[in-house]
Amino acid sequence: MNRLSIFGIIVVAILVLTALFAPLIARQDYGTTHSEIRYQPPSSEHWFGTDATGRDVFSRVVYGARISLQVGFIVVIISALVGTILGALSGFYGGWIDRFVSGYIFNVFLAFPGLLLAIALVAFLGKGLDKLILALCVIGWVGYARLIRGQVLKVREYDFVQAARALGAGNLRILAVHILPNAIQPLIVQASLGMAGAVLSEASLSFLGLGVQEPTPSWGKMIDEARGMETAPHALIFPAIAIALTVLAFNFIGDGLREYLDPRQRKR
Repeated sequence: MNRLSIFGIIVVAILVLTALFAPLIARQDYGTTHSEIRYQPPSSEHWFGTDATGRDVFSRVVYGARISLQVGFIVVIISALVGTILGALSGFYGGWIDRFVSGYIFNVFLAFPGLLLAIALVAFLGKGLDKLILALCVIGWVGYARLIRGQVLKVREYDFVQAARALGAGNLRILAVHILPNAIQPLIVQASLGMAGAVLSEASLSFLGLGVQEPTPSWGKMIDEARGMETAPHALIFPAIAIALTVLAFNFIGDGLREYLDPRQRKR
């Protein structure tokens, strides 16, 4: 894997450890307000300074990693699972199943911009982390389904699949044992890129006030609260850096996986 991919792995590893050990890393309580120390710049006491209510920005950034990674992993797992099932069935059986799934269901979801559809869903379902995750899953599974469908359509014509069918293997066995294991590699790359998209979408919805609610910290919510705080730019800069690093790290990992899993893209 290239150097950027290694950098991405290191950043993600640090983020995961930060999320797991947030109570040990955070130096202050992320929800406690102190009106007497509002807008303080970074110092030895408050490494990232304080926000408009005197809360420690470093602690909120640390705990914000939990929300971002939690949303990312849950959304990717559910979206990939649903997309794999529907895409595999559509590509394997073809006929009216494929026409219905790829011709109607896919087109309905692709007709709307993903983020706008997520905003509409959260506005309809109500605010909260669980509603946000559900909305992102609803818009996220289609990409996985289209990818798996295309892979299944290709792999099902391979000689070893035809041989398994000639030996009397059932459709379920052929699909689960012979086709999916040979069609799953691009899904791994898509999942890494999907993590970046889920983190960015969560931050965007939280920025709009549709994500997690106070006192739970979210990087997007922190940026929203820091708008217009000319005297405390640190309250905006640090969560913005956290989002940028996280998204870049997962994108770098996805690019590295694509290069590693596809021999044609490997550097000689």
